[in-house]
Amino acid sequence: MDNRKRKLDEPTRSRATWLLYVAVAILGFLFLSRMSSPGTHLPYDELKAKVRAGEIESVVVGATDVRAVPKGQKGKAAYVTGRGDTQELEKLLDDNRVTYSYDAGGSVWMAIVPWVVLFGGMVLFWGWLLRRVKPGAGMMSIGKSKAKLVGEKTGVTFADVAGVEEAVEELREIVDYLASPERFRRLGGRIPKGVLLVGPPGTGKTLLARAVAGEAKVPFFQLTGSDFVEMFVGVGAARVRDLFETAQAKAPCIIFIDELDAIGKARGVGVMAGHDEREQTLNQLLSEMDGFDAKKGLIIMAATNRPEILDPALLRPGRFDRQVVVDRPDIRGREAILLVHAREVKFGPDIDLRRLAALTPGFAGAELANVINEAALLAARHDKDAVSMEELSEAVERVMAGLQKKNRVLSDREKHIVAHHESGHALLAEVLPTTDRVHKVSIIPRGLGALGYTMQLPLEERYIVQRPELFDKITVLFGGRAAEQIMFGEISTGAADDLERATELARRMIVQYGMSQNLGPQAYARSREESRFLPGVVVQSNERVYSEQTAELVDGEVTALLNRLYERALDVLSHNRRYLEALAQTLLDAEVIEGEHLRTILDGAALPPEREAPAPSAPSPMH
Repeated sequence: MDNRKRKLDEPTRSRATWLLYVAVAILGFLFLSRMSSPGTHLPYDELKAKVRAGEIESVVVGATDVRAVPKGQKGKAAYVTGRGDTQELEKLLDDNRVTYSYDAGGSVWMAIVPWVVLFGGMVLFWGWLLRRVKPGAGMMSIGKSKAKLVGEKTGVTFADVAGVEEAVEELREIVDYLASPERFRRLGGRIPKGVLLVGPPGTGKTLLARAVAGEAKVPFFQLTGSDFVEMFVGVGAARVRDLFETAQAKAPCIIFIDELDAIGKARGVGVMAGHDEREQTLNQLLSEMDGFDAKKGLIIMAATNRPEILDPALLRPGRFDRQVVVDRPDIRGREAILLVHAREVKFGPDIDLRRLAALTPGFAGAELANVINEAALLAARHDKDAVSMEELSEAVERVMAGLQKKNRVLSDREKHIVAHHESGHALLAEVLPTTDRVHKVSIIPRGLGALGYTMQLPLEERYIVQRPELFDKITVLFGGRAAEQIMFGEISTGAADDLERATELARRMIVQYGMSQNLGPQAYARSREESRFLPGVVVQSNERVYSEQTAELVDGEVTALLNRLYERALDVLSHNRRYLEALAQTLLDAEVIEGEHLRTILDGAALPPEREAPAPSAPSPMH
């Protein structure tokens, strides 16, 4: 009831405040108007001449000026002059029978009031400004927490979460504890104080936290790590204290800190170590997590996509002692996520969400939601009654490759180069044994720099890649450059990105995966290492852990591997040149070729005889 009354009083107080501002402004205007010139300023001698000429009806002698009213003006001052000798002025007025009076205090008051109005207006302005920064508070609110109390109904439950079933099962235990804590306490169990959600961006970490609060029907405080940190020293620590005081008063409840890495970075590694505002905030957070009583039902949840930089003290038992991984979904998870986001969209009869899930490998939940939204926007732009599979496919291409650049006009020669370039990629992807199938080939420019693209889709989810698959992947990357060399006898700048990706993959095969028979099964680069100062903390490192002599061998192995696989691409494309020409010509005519049509054009294309069935003892393509 008090909260309702407070909410009802807030608009009234706001209106009263604005009325006060308007009243002060009007008073200030009136006083300044009074202080301003009430008539024409005359020299003192001219005023005396008008008195002698009988043009003045009355005079008011002030502390600093003389105001004269001409005859026929009905008391309104028309002339103002400075004050001279009072005795002389009195004698002059008496001789000419002019009525006069004294106003000793009025001018002094009029001189003081404008300053009062000025300073009062400044005070009111600063009060209004501080209220805009923090409504209803002012400067004293700078140490208050910025957490948003969502309430007991977040509007999200586990029914709104899909594709992360393992994470949901982990978090159901939190919900059960908040709903019936006695079931755990009678066995001596203790619920974790903190739960850290770890995963790539867009996988639904914040959504999961809101679903836990929605299922448990408890208050939910939401804020980000950056909400604690300010330019003023000590503010972050004060906000942490205020947050925990407020949350404990409303327990059982959930505190959710998004982007925990903003304040949770490992301490002692900065230039201002020990004196940094962020580190003081982290110290206070660690202290508060140790101090509160978990039996009251206060649960702290946090999310980050950079767990490797967090301070180890945050991850020890008693703080964030449970880490839940929220990973990118597999094909079944993507289909479930699409079903959730499809509830509010009107679909046509040709929709196949299973196929759409197969078209989006590696997509996170946020990207899948974006695909559905883009498809709905496209259908509305075309004045359709429902979203069809055509819009969904176009939305996937928009997310993956960017918008179509319809205004980017290529010359005929450039179109021929791009068509043969993409045909080289597509032909190798279809002919080589371990590559992903081609879904679509296009020579319509998209995104920032892509003049064409070849979209491949995996037939199944893959978590381990063998050496022959890596060889085929690099060979496909060389397909565009090899096709240009075969068809035009020259190479272009269009293969720059392909060369960069092929070189990076070949170097990782040699340096990280140990796939060189000459160098042996050894990793020659350390991509992850343990912090020297904080044991247990893994940091990224580009440190090279081999000598200059070994570096020359590595460079030689990478060069030999790339040269051999490029020759392989040339051999396969030369063997299938007529298919390459036919595919390029069809692409020039249609601009876009779907996978099934492409396989019809390439029906009969095959590897050269010596590549078709290599002997089991044949040496690796690296040697």
